[in-house]
Amino acid sequence: MANIKSAKKRISVARVNAERNKAIRSGVKTAIKKVFATIESGDKEAAKAELANATKVIEMAGSKGVYHKNNVARKVARISKAVNEMA
Repeated sequence: MANIKSAKKRISVARVNAERNKAIRSGVKTAIKKVFATIESGDKEAAKAELANATKVIEMAGSKGVYHKNNVARKVARISKAVNEMA
């Protein structure tokens, strides 16, 4: 355990940030799952709506520093391609 006050604070801040990042990553995964679920159902309009929502969630996570910008671009491209290839 840390003895110095600043080190104790860093531990506390790191814990808070880790929890925040975990919640944001979980939200991103949920949004992506919703997109793929609507693709499976076959409703293209609903899939486009879910895609817009998921894209917003993913890009917000990128702006918060949870994901690297290339990771964000890859995730968005992958779900966009899946929606666009619907019948």
